[in-house]
Amino acid sequence: MEAPSNDNNLLVQVEKLSRRYGDTLAVNQVSFKLKKGEVLGFLGPNGAGKSTSMQMITGNLAPTTGQITINGFDMIDQPIQAKSCIGYLPENPPVYRELTVDEYLTYCARLHRVPSSQLLTALDDAKQHCGLEQVGKRLIGNLSKGFQQRVGIAQAIIHQPPLVILDEPTVGLDPIQVREIRKLIQSLGQDRSVILSTHILPEVQATCDRVQIIRRGELIYHASIDELNQRGQGNNLTVAFNSPPELKELESISGVSFINKIDSHRFHIQFDQQSFAEKLVQQAVTNNWGLFELIPQNSSLEEIFVELTTSEDSPQETDSATLEVSAA
Repeated sequence: MEAPSNDNNLLVQVEKLSRRYGDTLAVNQVSFKLKKGEVLGFLGPNGAGKSTSMQMITGNLAPTTGQITINGFDMIDQPIQAKSCIGYLPENPPVYRELTVDEYLTYCARLHRVPSSQLLTALDDAKQHCGLEQVGKRLIGNLSKGFQQRVGIAQAIIHQPPLVILDEPTVGLDPIQVREIRKLIQSLGQDRSVILSTHILPEVQATCDRVQIIRRGELIYHASIDELNQRGQGNNLTVAFNSPPELKELESISGVSFINKIDSHRFHIQFDQQSFAEKLVQQAVTNNWGLFELIPQNSSLEEIFVELTTSEDSPQETDSATLEVSAA
């Protein structure tokens, strides 16, 4: 279903979205955009406001303030049109265990007003996409948790929506099932947009084009995956010298922000200038320090996530251009 839009490539626009429960502000002034064909990771610790945000974006929960536009349709003023553009898998898949896979998906297709003439095609496409061709006649209650999750994703795409929203899609799955669901999410992103809400970091790296991090109901970071990966690279070095200088000599090099002496020959150095490593090498050669080791130290995504979500002075909304630490 199409609607006029100022940007034909813009699928989702969320502006100053807030939700209050009594005196508790669960989501505070969240704004972001999603283009067609993007996979967005909505990342945050438990209780950060991810699920509340997803429920508002899908129209299952009314915002206290703010506006949500899906494919040009306002979620408040045109809820039927907006919701028809969304496929949603909540954290607890809404599957009926007493039905077979085919019965359940047929029921979901009718709920989404898939025409009767297209019903069998829609059913076959969803099952094929989610790897359910061999279990159509089986009761959902007899399937493994991984296959039940696949059924949940199949119901979200049965009506071919341009936007699929997945809330914690791999919770409770074993490592093999997690890998299979990640591959499925990647395939979904090839022909539609996906919002993946999760607190599991490898899922974001494995499946998403962009990531945004929410903390205490506020967006504190948004960037592409490449920019996030670059966030942890550089700015830290482990160096070793045969004839190590005094600590104050290293501290005098322009760009040093912190030095920790590891042992009699090795040092860990934090710096804030891109040319620092070159300056260090020049100083080592000039002063005959005998530099024999220079190793960049990268921050993991987990370390960056913890840094952003636990720091008391993290900015309310930060993009990659203003962050000083760079991710691996």
